[in-house]
Amino acid sequence: MDADSGRGIGRRRLIKGAGLATAGVVGAGTSLLTAGTGNADPARTDRIPPDTRPGGAYDRYVAGLAAAGTFSGVVLLAHRGRTVLSRSYGMADRERGIRNHESTAFTLSSAGKPFHAIAILQLAQQGRLWLNDPVGRHLTGFAPDVAERVTIHHLLSGASGLNSPDEDVRRVFTSREEVRDYYGRWARQATLAGTPGIPDTDHVGPIVPILAMIVEAVSGRTYWEYVEENIFRRAGMTGSGFYTRPRWLADPRIAHPYMTLADGSQVDALRNLDKGSPYPYVLDRNPGRAFIDAPGDGGFATAADLVRFARALGDGTLLDRHWAQVFTAAKFPHSPGSFSTYGPSAQIIGGQWMFERAGGNPGVGANWSIYPDTGWVGVILGNSDGVSLVDVIGQEIQAVTGVAPDDGSGG
Repeated sequence: MDADSGRGIGRRRLIKGAGLATAGVVGAGTSLLTAGTGNADPARTDRIPPDTRPGGAYDRYVAGLAAAGTFSGVVLLAHRGRTVLSRSYGMADRERGIRNHESTAFTLSSAGKPFHAIAILQLAQQGRLWLNDPVGRHLTGFAPDVAERVTIHHLLSGASGLNSPDEDVRRVFTSREEVRDYYGRWARQATLAGTPGIPDTDHVGPIVPILAMIVEAVSGRTYWEYVEENIFRRAGMTGSGFYTRPRWLADPRIAHPYMTLADGSQVDALRNLDKGSPYPYVLDRNPGRAFIDAPGDGGFATAADLVRFARALGDGTLLDRHWAQVFTAAKFPHSPGSFSTYGPSAQIIGGQWMFERAGGNPGVGANWSIYPDTGWVGVILGNSDGVSLVDVIGQEIQAVTGVAPDDGSGG
């Protein structure tokens, strides 16, 4: 499983998950999540804040990080589907001299977790499952109390009460089948450590493959196939997919993760599978060891594809309007103005909603943000250690909303 940067960030205030492109990445038009709500002030939603523009505060901030060698990747800001700012820095593959650019695909880590929630809701929308179905209605091999008491709703909302079995983070996988078999067995080791329906106080690993396994059981497809066909292809995310390690190594359009070692040096994680991170939260992890992302997790996407994803989520392409609202509806409060949902974190910042999901692993930092009241989408994709993703997201929030990251105002 990918290390869940959404846990370390998502429960706090901020996440409480070169060259300018002048053409739009997707078409204009009205959508629920990406072009504002019916109650939004038109003067507010049409405004392009100076800090979001080329040469503005956010642009200068990221350029400074890149100049200092602490940021490698892509940032993008889009308003109502059209690009306002797009910048690319650093190398996708240092060994081959390939630079990052807007069409480079980056591994998403936990920023890809909401895809499994959308897949579940698509199947619910079709009447093929119910959100109050217990795990045992679709899967076998779980402890009786898990099978009978833990529902799909509990899993999606982060209130399953399940523990996290020990995971072999040093294992180097060699096939898709090995990945599916391992995480299927790993998830079935979960036991009930809390009360279903009460929010978990920590990120719980088994929920991700369990939900992916339900998608597979109901749809008859592998999780990867289902998401690629029913989310990526539907949304027009042509540069996105679940890529294997051999493709990650060979394809010049995919950024390699550069992981910092204990001595401060950085190595290409893909080309150094024997090395792992020395830092406590991601101790001994190396994202390259996964032959393909665990079912329910990760995936690869370009910055422009994530803008397309946000639009497809809001315009009825991925989910009917009411089911999209189920996806983003606040479930449990975490702090003033911050809530969990079935997928992204939800926050009220400067009097407007923001939905976002972050992810991180050694050499990996990813985040996408949707500001539905004003029609903005922000994307941050990085492929090296050295910069705080929390800080970059905070600067994006300030540029879009005008609210300083440490303001603390929930409304």
